[in-house]
Amino acid sequence: MKMNFSRKAGILLACATLIATTFCTAQNVQRTGQGVKYSTQGMDISVDFYSPSIVRVYKTPEGKTYNKESLVVTKSPETTPIEVSQEGGLYALKSSQLKVLVNPATGGISFYTPDGKELLKEKGSGTSFTAKNDAGTPSYQVKGAFQLDKDEPIYGVGQVMDGKLNRRNSRHHMQNENMFTYSPYFMSPSKGYAVYWDNYSISDFVDTPQELVFESLGHCADYYFMYGSTPDKIIAEVRDLTGHAPMLPLWSYGFFQSKERYHTQEENLNVLKEFRKLQIPIDCMIQDWRYWPEYQKTDSAWNSHSFDPERFPEPKKWADEIHRLNAKLMIVAWPGFGPKTEQRKEFDSKGMIINFDTWPPQSGARPYDAYNSEARDIYWKYLNKGIFSYIGNDGWWLDSTEPDHIDRKESDYDLPTALGSYRSVKNAFSLMHNAGIATHQKAHTQNKRVVLLTRSGFIGQQRYGSNTWSGDVASTWEMLEKQIPAALNYTLMGIPNWNSDIGGFFAGRWNEEGGPKNPKYQDLYVRWMQFGTFCPMMRSHGTELPREIWNFGKRGDWCFDAQEKMIKLRYRLLPYIYSTSWDVSSNDGTFMRPLLMDFTSDKKTYELGGEYLFGRSILVTPVTKPEVTEWPVYLPQGADWWDFWSNQKQQGGQTVNRAVTKDILPVYIKAGSILPFGPQVQYSTEKNWDNLEIRIYPGADGTFTLYEDENDNYNYEKGVYSTIRFQWNDKNRNLTIEDRQGEYPGMLKNRKFNVVLVNQKSGTGDAPMKGGKSVNYTGKKTTIKF
Repeated sequence: MKMNFSRKAGILLACATLIATTFCTAQNVQRTGQGVKYSTQGMDISVDFYSPSIVRVYKTPEGKTYNKESLVVTKSPETTPIEVSQEGGLYALKSSQLKVLVNPATGGISFYTPDGKELLKEKGSGTSFTAKNDAGTPSYQVKGAFQLDKDEPIYGVGQVMDGKLNRRNSRHHMQNENMFTYSPYFMSPSKGYAVYWDNYSISDFVDTPQELVFESLGHCADYYFMYGSTPDKIIAEVRDLTGHAPMLPLWSYGFFQSKERYHTQEENLNVLKEFRKLQIPIDCMIQDWRYWPEYQKTDSAWNSHSFDPERFPEPKKWADEIHRLNAKLMIVAWPGFGPKTEQRKEFDSKGMIINFDTWPPQSGARPYDAYNSEARDIYWKYLNKGIFSYIGNDGWWLDSTEPDHIDRKESDYDLPTALGSYRSVKNAFSLMHNAGIATHQKAHTQNKRVVLLTRSGFIGQQRYGSNTWSGDVASTWEMLEKQIPAALNYTLMGIPNWNSDIGGFFAGRWNEEGGPKNPKYQDLYVRWMQFGTFCPMMRSHGTELPREIWNFGKRGDWCFDAQEKMIKLRYRLLPYIYSTSWDVSSNDGTFMRPLLMDFTSDKKTYELGGEYLFGRSILVTPVTKPEVTEWPVYLPQGADWWDFWSNQKQQGGQTVNRAVTKDILPVYIKAGSILPFGPQVQYSTEKNWDNLEIRIYPGADGTFTLYEDENDNYNYEKGVYSTIRFQWNDKNRNLTIEDRQGEYPGMLKNRKFNVVLVNQKSGTGDAPMKGGKSVNYTGKKTTIKF
């Protein structure tokens, strides 16, 4: 074929232009150690691999150097081999797990699997900077935009009380306050990735069919893309990036009793004594606010970390007596200080107070600057001297960690902190406050694991032993229903420990018709306790009416008996729960598992926010409506399910209407599960686990690892613990108990396992089962045949 001269010249010119463009592009993109950097569209951009599956994208306005030290990210980049090549006008960065395409012309970045499956892409350039004055400091309103697949579900964002699980097509003003706890993070289980936008300012999250946007105050756009292929692996990546969750002590998985508030040390102690008298299991008493002196009945000494000499005259004796009764003591501490406290005077003298009013109103209390490392040292100095080293309490209830903000004004957010304006770092207050107490206590003693109950949180807070509770929620059926998807989205951010006030906090609406004796409130309270039984922390708390079990009736009354049934079930499940805690700590597991985690291929699970797996085996569907006699339960496709209460087996992939009496909620066990059940006890460490009941729910192969240690110190971090692995072969109908691994002081060297193959003749779910095979186990491999 002949080609005329003009056409040939045109082709040569186009080729020359392409070569020149490619050459210029190549000059613009520079290879760094584990990534590239370049400038385009008025931005300096760097893309760096932190691991084969984690990529950091960092953008600043061109020429504006900003050295950022993350409050959240603890990971340093690991040595990661990557290949850099050109694909047309784009640059491809490829590790063994990820492929990243960089557009040097637009600045846009896209993420793929190594074989080319698209995971996520930025929209256009991905980022825009709009100049903004931040309390006198030049800054920017930073926008990051992404494009998702049309029907791609996403989760995370935070604890949001809107009753929804899937966060698609939603918008949230991300400002951490009582009951609303946000982090700029989302997960896509169906595509196997998550994004953390590393920013602590008051921000906005908006997802529309056109784009997903984070918009924040800051000097840079800084985010991490994590690929994990499955939800468990994604959470493992999150914790690899932001910190792993430590073990909590065994006692922290028992029952907690609290209320707003016990007025004297005798009142608090007598509640514990009544529990012991009635033989209702309990592990921890909590003391709420105003145990400190009240000068002229004012709150000017708010949070003084000292004890009122009239109402708490012998605090050391009080704590010792609680310990003598085989229980633990958790004490509240706040971030704000009244004007007559020694802490406030020292913080004021050093410019370490954020000068807005916090709780309680009209007290003059103001929060300390938790962003200041010296201020965190000072906070612990008083807390340790006045309480921890003085009376030897066992845990901290960190209230108001948003913190509360009374009579707020927009100018309050301009107030300075050690890290910039309060507006620019507000959402990380809880993270920093928890960090100060956790790190100081652990440095002070290795004999008590840190246990923190906190009202707010932020991604990364899991590394401090923090358990977030959902705040001062109203005592309503609607609010009970909202707790479940809020908890599930929160734990999908990698923060495993969560709970809510059993019965709801504000319960005064039920005082008519008898308060705790009101049948309508009793219905709600028991349903909430059933939910609380299957949360990482089981804690009764609230205001306006008493919550202790005897206020609802006496033994033989349905409401008393229903509560006792749940508390005792919780204690029988402690070997399962504590082993799950080890899975969380050692394997980056999750306590409250949305069904989509284990059944991602079942699209019906994507919107199911009302049920979840507690650990890897127990399907829980809390009842969240009044006076019901049956409750719908979706059994996910991909497994068979055993009804915990009746031992009837059901196929997955269907909805069943489970009959429910007032004293039970629908609970199903996944076929192939191996569950250890402990003895009936009055507190978590009352009896050794020397005669555990091991239940096998047949229908699939299964494994379970029983974890044991000294229960409450950090020796486990040095390998001082033991594990016993159980393996069920469903086809051969045999259970293999492997050699015990590891050891610790006081370890059981000889024990019995009563192994039960569950069927309808075994007995009811919460009682010891019949028909088991007793096995003497000395730590050596043994097999039981059925």
